[in-house]
Parts: sequence; structure tokens; C-alpha cells
Amino acid sequence: MRVFITGASSGIGAALAKHYGARGATLGLLARREAALREVAQAAGALCDIYPCDVRDLAAVKAAAGAFMAARGVPELVIADAGISHGTYTEIEEDAQVFRDIMDVNVLGMVHAFHPFVAPMCAARKGQLVGIASVASVRGLPGVGAYCASKAATVSYLEALRVELRAAGVQVTTICPGYVVSAMTADNPYRMPFIIEANDAARRIARVIDARRSYAVVPWQMAIVARLMALLPNAVFDRLAQRAGRKPRRGPGFTA
Repeated sequence: MRVFITGASSGIGAALAKHYGARGATLGLLARREAALREVAQAAGALCDIYPCDVRDLAAVKAAAGAFMAARGVPELVIADAGISHGTYTEIEEDAQVFRDIMDVNVLGMVHAFHPFVAPMCAARKGQLVGIASVASVRGLPGVGAYCASKAATVSYLEALRVELRAAGVQVTTICPGYVVSAMTADNPYRMPFIIEANDAARRIARVIDARRSYAVVPWQMAIVARLMALLPNAVFDRLAQRAGRKPRRGPGFTA
């Protein structure tokens, strides 16, 4: 099995690389940080090619994807996991650039990750594209408007792509994790219900991928929370959300 993963240097992406490496997959790993990528590749214990580049750079991502396919063949599975999260505030002018960065990485980065593989997968009439979204896509939360908006956009994008590629035999899967222990959640100053370790998240996500499901929330307890959040009237949701702590404007938060 050939698996290509973006955002593979840390968090869920790194955990997925190690999970599929343990299963004997041939891996293509892409992220910005070369040293961290090399560590993940070594820990994965599998045939592994690394591609240090930024998912915002479409030409670089295309070159990486082309090199992987030339060397290893068209992957059966592509996982777009690269993402960033920061606290953002509309009234602060400097945060306009942070909004742009989050949308560029989380939304356009996913488009860039999938773009080089769609035509080859359609030609082969097989393959699976997996996008890592978030439970944060369900409602807009104070202080993380950019992140919530970006993840809501990825959910809609993935749904459209799923319908577009269905007739070609290419599966599209949307994964919405809840809280996962990572650099992205390390500075959150509020309670994170049902938080799980990255390796646990990877195992659960892989089960969803194996089942070729179109959409899943991980862990399942967060699916209940997400459904309840979606059903809350705005007046009730607003009062509850106002009491929550807000993510700091600047933090590590990078998983790309």
C-alpha cells in the first residue's frame, strides 16, 4: 500500500505515518520541517520518502507528488492533515494576516495536497482522499473564528469533492477530530472534553479509512457533543460560548 500524508511532521499526521508504517505501507511524507520529518520517517520503520515543503506552495507540492508517483506509483491513500491554529481577533489589524495564513494552510493547503493525485486516481478508477477537518467546523467559537471558518470550509469542500469523484471510483473521506494532544492544543486555556492522544486518534482514524466511510467524528463521544452543539438555539449557544476561555493570539499551533 502507498500512502501520501501532508502535515506529517507532528501531531495526527506523524501518528498516522507511524501507524501506516507499522502496517508495511510505502510512505510519502510532506511538511515544512525537514528535521522533524526525518525523525518521523525513521520512527515509521517503513520505506519512506520525505518532501520538506509548504502546502501553500502548489508548485512545490506538485513536484513532491510527482516525484513520489514516479518512484513509487500512484498512492492508494492520500491524507491531507496540514493545519495551523491561532487565536484571532477581527478588531486587531495584525490578525488579518493570521486569518489569511490559516485559510491558506487549512483550506488551500488541502486543495493543493489533493490536486496532483485526482487525475491519476480517476484514471486508475481507485484511491481514497482523506481530509482532516475538525469538530470546530460545527459552530463558530469565540477567539478562533479563523480556525472554525477554515474547518467549516474544508468540510464543504470535501463534500463537494466526494460527489464530484464518486462516479470515477475515488473515495473521499472527511474526518473531524475532537481534541487531540498536540502542539495545537498545548496552549488552550480551557477544558478539552474527551481529549485523546495522537496515536489513539491515528488508530481510530485508520479504522474509519479502512471502512471507507464518507464522514466521521473522532472520538465517537465528540460526535454526540457536535450534534448537540449544532442543535442548540443561538441564544443558548451564545451564552455557553461566552463563558469559555479563548485561545491565545499567538502560540505554537503549527502542524504543517
